[in-house]
Amino acid sequence: MTVPVPGDPRPAAARPLAAVRADVEAALAALDEVSGRPAAEHVAAFERVHAALGAALTAGSTSY
Repeated sequence: MTVPVPGDPRPAAARPLAAVRADVEAALAALDEVSGRPAAEHVAAFERVHAALGAALTAGSTSY
């Protein structure tokens, strides 16, 4: 399973809210795939989702 990581090269202040929302939605959608994976892979998947959410929310924190 791969989790999209926000990849917009613009500075955080320049990221539109719609882009941040898209990053959050993509990270959360990756959780749907966890149920079909072996339990041994769950921690790594949750860590990737957590990192992607943190990056998206940090990037958007100056956009509001």
